[in-house]
Amino acid sequence: MTISPDYAAAKSAYTTRHVRLESIDQVIAAGRPVAGDLVLARVAEIGQHPRLELSDGRRAALYEGEAIIVAYGNRYAPDQFEAVVPDDLGPCDLVAAGGIAGRKLSHHAAMLEPTRLEPIGLLGDTTGRRINLRDWRLPDPAVADVAPPTIAVVGTSMNAGKTTTAAAIIRGLTRAGHRVAAAKVTGTGAGGDLWLMTDAGASPVLDFTAAGFASTYLCTPDDVLTSLRILWGHLATTRPDVIVLEIADGLYQRETAALLASTELATVVDTIVFAAGDAMGATSGVAALRELGLPVAGVSGLLTASPLATSEARDALDVPVFTLEDLFEVPPALMTAPTRTVTVA
Repeated sequence: MTISPDYAAAKSAYTTRHVRLESIDQVIAAGRPVAGDLVLARVAEIGQHPRLELSDGRRAALYEGEAIIVAYGNRYAPDQFEAVVPDDLGPCDLVAAGGIAGRKLSHHAAMLEPTRLEPIGLLGDTTGRRINLRDWRLPDPAVADVAPPTIAVVGTSMNAGKTTTAAAIIRGLTRAGHRVAAAKVTGTGAGGDLWLMTDAGASPVLDFTAAGFASTYLCTPDDVLTSLRILWGHLATTRPDVIVLEIADGLYQRETAALLASTELATVVDTIVFAAGDAMGATSGVAALRELGLPVAGVSGLLTASPLATSEARDALDVPVFTLEDLFEVPPALMTAPTRTVTVA
């Protein structure tokens, strides 16, 4: 079947980066979308996101009337948008610059209205079957014979400094001669965090899009554990010295809470660094993680940008507070876990 000119000229978003676009054969003009479905859409009105992050990471300017390829998905971002996959192929919103189409439910007061999209149709293969990101996820990993020490970074909320903390840990470890692999296990499809961890020296670096998810909001607990299993498993089989994992959003977010309470996470994670914006959040977060029986090595994050907030946290906590400079020097508390043999079911 001849591909529509709209498709041939379309910009493909970051969320589609694992899909071989040559597999697309047709545009399906009817149907109820589900999370992960690829959709060809026209930009109807520019709003909060005037640029689209492409599959190679470049942020390309958007123009009204042009066609783009994005993925349907849900979004949970207290500082930006709350959105869900719509019930039909009617007008919807670009709710993340990495390429998430959804129906906006709410937004932060600092946000503009989202960029508006007019779906042309779902994208299908030669059999007429709609193409979904799950079709292109990494295969189930082989069981690693040795499990590298694994550090997880979690936090109070969006923008608590989790990725900056993870990147500082990676940078410190690589400077010390360790080979580091990294992954973002949950979140909304966009490349900024992946590129930062890559720039810090981690290789390979994966995120949940490689496990077949445009975002992990409203995924089932089993889906979130699938993301952990696939990403951690593939990293472990490369036999790095250390694995660094970032878990998105805060402890009260549904998928994060379920993941942290799981036996699967406790099986693979040796230590946690908690990112917070202030001493109160740090104190509450450390207590919550300890109630789950998780090992907290220390606190870092946005609060360390303030000497006063850092001092408050040090006075209130019985674990270290790591500035970025501290993490660059690899605090001994991060490297206390021995290499061990595990099987992740």
